[in-house]
Amino acid sequence: MITHLFTDLGGVLLTNGWDRGLRQLVASRFSIDAQEMDERHHLTYDTYEAGKISLSVYLERVVFWEPRPFTEDQVVAFMVEQARCFPEMIELYKRIKAENHLKIVVVSNEGRELTADRIKRFALKEFVDIFVVSSYVHFRKPDEDIFRIALDVAQAEPGEVVYVDDRHMFAEVACSLGMHEIWHRDLDRTRAAFEALGLRT
Repeated sequence: MITHLFTDLGGVLLTNGWDRGLRQLVASRFSIDAQEMDERHHLTYDTYEAGKISLSVYLERVVFWEPRPFTEDQVVAFMVEQARCFPEMIELYKRIKAENHLKIVVVSNEGRELTADRIKRFALKEFVDIFVVSSYVHFRKPDEDIFRIALDVAQAEPGEVVYVDDRHMFAEVACSLGMHEIWHRDLDRTRAAFEALGLRT
């Protein structure tokens, strides 16, 4: 019996928080050398996403390594304004939660400040019960420990959980721990996968 829905955020319910496309957009908007910015990003982003440094320190390393004619606040405002939600996926989750009496647990790789903005901006607390985010728990997917922490916090057994992620490897890791996996590619296939598990959608 499924009692919990564990889910990624970026690529499933929302656009990705800080992916290559958004970095290129920021580089273009603020006339930053995109290649150097990307190289610096890859050297330090894991540290930010694991909650070891603040967004301000991350941006100091990746954008403000030299004087700029714009401010950190301008960059952050532009970053967060690009976020979008996928309303049909959110409505699907709300229905599944209500129809099947499930708890919803977010298991996400994301920095603290971006997570806080997205939770508030898209009213995620209206239907999400627990947030297990890499910057909160200092483990990142595909590390199995972030999934184990989610199971412990939710007090769920792996066989009671369906896990949804748009990254196939992360869904596979959840499956290796005994969870039911859904590799999210689009709304219709994910809905069909829920129904195949016996969940009312």
